[in-house]
Amino acid sequence: MINNVVLVGRMTRDAELRYTPQNQAVATFTLAVNRNFKNQNGEREADFINVVMWRQQAENLANWAKKGALIGITGRIQTRNYENQQGQRVYVTEVVADNFQMLESRSSREGQSGAYNPGGFSGNGNSGFGQSESSNQVPNFSRDESPFGNTNPMDISDDDLPF
Repeated sequence: MINNVVLVGRMTRDAELRYTPQNQAVATFTLAVNRNFKNQNGEREADFINVVMWRQQAENLANWAKKGALIGITGRIQTRNYENQQGQRVYVTEVVADNFQMLESRSSREGQSGAYNPGGFSGNGNSGFGQSESSNQVPNFSRDESPFGNTNPMDISDDDLPF
């Protein structure tokens, strides 16, 4: 069986960090994920997905990712149910995230002159901190230049190919 989820979206509010009686950290938050299409009015809609994260990752997320932060998460879908105070059965579907990645710097999200942060902070321990300011430049992804630099095309005949 396969149950993998990869989401990229913005946090709708700061994560709510709590601790279980066994002192396990658990963070809950909602991720707004844009849909790939527009509605009849030409507007892009979003899905608001409930996410749960546990242990050290939950603490890291609560410390670093705030409302509006663009993050990527990986995890799995989980369903559970409980009986509410009125005696009704309530079904909950949520994503249990294993880890997260900050996808933009705080300064770029807040519209300041800070540029692209290729490392950012990731929930898996790779912080990207300690990079010099000169290394935080926006990469050029335009198709005007060859990705291999100024090289001449290779001269390969059919006889040179192994297949």
